[in-house]
Amino acid sequence: MRRHLTVAILALGLATSAGAAPITYTAVLSGANESPANASPATGMATVIIDDVANTLEVSVDFAGLTAMTSDAHIHCCTPAPGAGNIGVAVGFSASGFPISVLAGSYNHTFDTTDPGIYTAGFRNNFGGGTAAGAEGALAAGIAAGSAYVNIHTPNYPGGEIRGFLTPSAVPEPASLALLGVGLVGAALRRRRAR
Repeated sequence: MRRHLTVAILALGLATSAGAAPITYTAVLSGANESPANASPATGMATVIIDDVANTLEVSVDFAGLTAMTSDAHIHCCTPAPGAGNIGVAVGFSASGFPISVLAGSYNHTFDTTDPGIYTAGFRNNFGGGTAAGAEGALAAGIAAGSAYVNIHTPNYPGGEIRGFLTPSAVPEPASLALLGVGLVGAALRRRRAR
């Protein structure tokens, strides 16, 4: 019995001490999600993965049907109320290869969140206390709070043609994974005893 308890405790320790896992957020981009809403027929999907161990921010965006050519795209953060309002740019995409002057496209880039150059000066100073570490923490907190959105801009809609607030994907929490690990160990031990 003591050995089984040791195995269960070890499994729990491995599941919880591995550090924070990357967290995935998604956003459905549309004109209806803009503030104020617009009638753009364009659609898009954004995925943002924050890895606080590797200090990375991976951004993937797919979009189509814009009414004018892209002029810019960003993550805006941090609105006073989750899921509503407008706020300044936190991280721009154009300098890292976001497709400009297209009606549809895809983008994928991984940012180093310790690099102060990925944040706008306004975001770094107003939300991050002037440092990359502060900006990294503020962006992660803003995204987690539902106060950050991905926005694609065009000349027809300079304030943004399509956007969407980032929300967590349906991924199990680390505590749930730990319980799952203990449950799996227990099931394996019961099966072993049954033999």
